[in-house]
Amino acid sequence: MPDRTDEVNLLIVDDLPENLLALDALLQAPGIRVHQAESAEQALELLLRHEFALAILDVQMPGMDGFQLAELMRGTERTKQIPIVFVSAAGRELNYAFKGYESGAVDFMHKPLDAHAVRSKVSVFVDLYRSRKRLARQLEALEQSRREQEVLLDELRQTKAELEDAVRMRDDFMSIVSHELKTPLNTLILEVQLRKLQLGRNNLEAFSEERLRNMVDKDERQIQSLIRLIDDMLDVSRIRTGKLSIRPSRTDLAQLVGNVVESFAAQMEACGCELRLERNEPIIGVWDAFRIEQVLANLLTNAMRYGAGKPVHVSAMACAEGACIEVRDQGIGISPQSLERIFCQFERAEGSESSAGLGLGLFIADQIVRAHNGRIQVQSEEGQGSLFRVLLPLGE
Repeated sequence: MPDRTDEVNLLIVDDLPENLLALDALLQAPGIRVHQAESAEQALELLLRHEFALAILDVQMPGMDGFQLAELMRGTERTKQIPIVFVSAAGRELNYAFKGYESGAVDFMHKPLDAHAVRSKVSVFVDLYRSRKRLARQLEALEQSRREQEVLLDELRQTKAELEDAVRMRDDFMSIVSHELKTPLNTLILEVQLRKLQLGRNNLEAFSEERLRNMVDKDERQIQSLIRLIDDMLDVSRIRTGKLSIRPSRTDLAQLVGNVVESFAAQMEACGCELRLERNEPIIGVWDAFRIEQVLANLLTNAMRYGAGKPVHVSAMACAEGACIEVRDQGIGISPQSLERIFCQFERAEGSESSAGLGLGLFIADQIVRAHNGRIQVQSEEGQGSLFRVLLPLGE
């Protein structure tokens, strides 16, 4: 049995039903479907509905004859490629064959028809049609394959670019981490070596109460720096794997902001930055208090580093989107180039290379706020300070 996709339609047109029946019987074969038309008008209707491998037209028909039908077919885009074979009972002396070829026919047959000749000629056109259709399918498959390969190639190029970015990011990360971890570690190691030296010399006077307190304060600051760096790295790992945990509960945002500001006051004062809090009425919503504290702590750390020793203003208020936290400094500001990437991993503002940190604080803060279906806005100009605004929906 021929494949269904190889089924071929043939059109036969003759005004005498008995001629149609005879030709239909002659053309019947597996995979071939014969369509009959008793007039040129019926043939045109069939030509609109089906795709034909061959049209066999009787020349002499009342109304529109075979030659006129052929001219219509040749003038129409849909049918102009269909091979046409004319059939006529008229004598050869009328020279119909010449006129038929002028009308675009590929062959001309005289009645009575030779059954073997008819089958042979039709078989040639059917085979040509099937070959052309198979070739068209193969070309379509090749084109589809080419398009798929282009898509795959684009994906490979994108993956290659992403891998190259990942490698650069890894190298930058390792460079920053090694530098940032060495700073507190070197200080701790130096302090330990100095104490060991004093103990080796039995110089206990070096460990007076005041000096011990200073040593402990230094140690605590360096250890807290290490803990902060490690926590940042762990949070980035959780974000990348989609495991950053958010545990929302009913929270007063105004009180939360007040608590964080109070805990930062001493650090800010040590850096010469006055921390000013605008107190507001309670703002109740459903948030992860620990994570929102982390966001505010990162913004305050940022303000402390780049605030140029000038006052930092913090406020919490209700707004159209739910709740808003603002942190405004009067420091070095952020360039337009840096504004485009400050929420990316390992990015730090221009001119901040000497400041401590992995460049992860704003990235982590942004991801935490996004996890609460909120957003962070930033307004800044170089030399004019920066305003960070955290917008949070109240939650359910």
